[in-house]
Amino acid sequence: MTLPSLDAGSDGDPPDHCGDLGIRIDRQGRWFYHGSPINRKEMVCLFASVLHRAPDGGYLLITPGERGRIEVEDVPFLAVEMFTWGAGRELVVSFRTNMDEMVTVDGDHALRIEMHGEEPSPYVMVRDGLEARLSRSVYYELIAQGWEEDVGGDKVYGLWSSGIFFPLGRLDPSD
Repeated sequence: MTLPSLDAGSDGDPPDHCGDLGIRIDRQGRWFYHGSPINRKEMVCLFASVLHRAPDGGYLLITPGERGRIEVEDVPFLAVEMFTWGAGRELVVSFRTNMDEMVTVDGDHALRIEMHGEEPSPYVMVRDGLEARLSRSVYYELIAQGWEEDVGGDKVYGLWSSGIFFPLGRLDPSD
């Protein structure tokens, strides 16, 4: 499947820019239109299928005929379920998002941890600059799969997936 260009519609002409569409995705992954929740999952999944990351870091809904900006509080998706195959360095980790997309952690779909004070926020790349934040329960499942590795002389806690080690945090020498 070829995604539409940020600059051209299906006929080669730029899609009409509609400005702000009045759509917002909150930190819990809920979608709103002018402040009212969009409760039909099919509609939200349709919007999510045409969601793109703009070069300036913003978010756009792009169809062949038009495009417009939406507001995203954190990231557009949540990882709500985790699946694992194998163990140790042979482990493969996959997530299901709240939009029912499946993503396997690998070189193109990396895990990252961002600290907000003392609170970690774990993310996985879903597609084309669009990330999912792991729900708290999924994050705890993920942590249970991790182990300690020596990375450049530092003790690092993380996990393997698809043959790649993904650091989740440094360990204090006193640990």
